[in-house]
This record gives sequence, C-alpha cells and structure tokens, in this order.
Amino acid sequence: MNLIHNKLQIGAEKPFRFLHMSDTHFVLADARDDERKIKLAQARNQWYSGAPEVTEEIEKYVRENNLMIAHTGDFIDFVSEANLDRLKRFTDENDVFFAAGNHEFSLYVGEAFEDAAYRNKSLKKVQACVKNDMRFASRKINGVNLIAIDNGYYLFEREQLDALKKEAEYGLPILLFMHTPIFDPDLYRIMGENNCLGEAAYMVATPEELMKGYSKYRYRQQKADEITLETVDYIKSQPLIRAIFCGHIHEFVSETKLTDGITQYISNFENVRLVEIE
Repeated sequence: MNLIHNKLQIGAEKPFRFLHMSDTHFVLADARDDERKIKLAQARNQWYSGAPEVTEEIEKYVRENNLMIAHTGDFIDFVSEANLDRLKRFTDENDVFFAAGNHEFSLYVGEAFEDAAYRNKSLKKVQACVKNDMRFASRKINGVNLIAIDNGYYLFEREQLDALKKEAEYGLPILLFMHTPIFDPDLYRIMGENNCLGEAAYMVATPEELMKGYSKYRYRQQKADEITLETVDYIKSQPLIRAIFCGHIHEFVSETKLTDGITQYISNFENVRLVEIE
C-alpha cells in the first residue's frame, strides 16, 4: 500500500478523514462456481494476484485509524460466489461507502456488451453485499455531502441527475465518488504520456474529435448520450461540487482539474489516498 495524503479545505463543520481506493479486482472462484469461472479466475490472477494482500493491509490500517473507506468500484473482477463473499466481508467488517464499477456486474469478463439490461442480470445479487445503494447514494458527514454515482458504463442516467440536483438543494459542499473519470484535457494528456490510451481514452464524455480512432466497439461503449452530456455540464457548473474521486485507469494515479473549482483524484488498489477534509 502506497499512501498519498490530500487535504481539501471546503468548509466542513469540523475536520474528518477517509481513505479512497479503487479497482481492487478480486479474482476468486471455488467449487460453488462453474468451471468457466474457475478458469477465468486463474487467467485473470496474473494481473490481480496482489489484491488480497494489499486489501488486508488497507483494512488493518483503516481499523487502527478509525477511517471510512470510499471505494470507487471494481472491488471484484467478475461475479462469483467467492468474490461476492469477499465483497460482503469487506463491507461488513469496515465502514465502506461504495460506488459501483463496471466489473461489479461482469458475469464473465468481456463476454457481452455492457448495458443496463446486462447489469440488471446481477445487480440484486451484488447489491445484497453492499450496504449503500451502489448506483446512487449520499452520506452527510460534518456538513459535507458525499455522493456516490455509478457511471461504470460511461453513462449517467436521468434518475441519477435528478437525485444529484435534489442533493444539491441541501446547500452543502459536495464530494463525488464515481468509477470512471470525466474527460479533461490534462488527464487525456497524462494518459497519452503513460501509454494508456490504446483503443480509447476510457473517460466519460470524451469529445467526438478524439474518438475518431476508436474501434466500433469502444465507440459504442464510450460515446456519451444526451443525458450524460447534460449531467457532465451540471457537474461542471455546480459550485457546490468541490472534488471527484474515481478510479478505472489502473496504470497511474493523478490529480487534474476538471474545472477551476473541481479537482479529479484518481486512485487504484495499491495507491490509496488518505483524504483530510476541513
């Protein structure tokens, strides 16, 4: 675990702290799962074998320091009985505020186009392992509104925007937690410098002119619809929103400006943030 320290002065009634992490990607399967999932776990383990050890280190740290964990998705790599058991233990034994990632609903990684219908095949089963609503939730701490939104499929939905606007009526400074970062030019540049662009930029609302080289699949997957663009515009223009915490981009961590007033903080499973709010 590499601990990154951040301090945000946003007008909290009194200071508080939390730990932000993302993209743990547990790859567990056992005899309760079918042979295909067991083989999938074995294959995916080459990338995510460190997840159990690092997560246990993080859990020990937050318990010793009485910290909430804000996890921005992909705790599990795919839906298996063993992975769900680990997710439930994570949320039962720790104070966790959770925003879903795309892998939370993967039955078998990459086997189907991920949309609402696909997500709904496993949503209830996965949601049973998480205490807050994985798709939209809020928690108010010391006069600060923490809001988790599921944008793992590169989209926002009308119900989420309506709920976000309703939360803004409280007039509290807002911290957003979501899996996929919103496009900003600095983050796009950093991704290019780190050779992370590949087929696509893997951000919400990437401009059309930067999507010309996308494969048909990635273009369909990541093209923003009208409600997503409306939500991004609202987020950028809402002065109560002070920061966004996200993940999804595994290769590096960063802090970039979405607007003059909103910083996006990207973490991953090894590089986690101890965030102090004042």
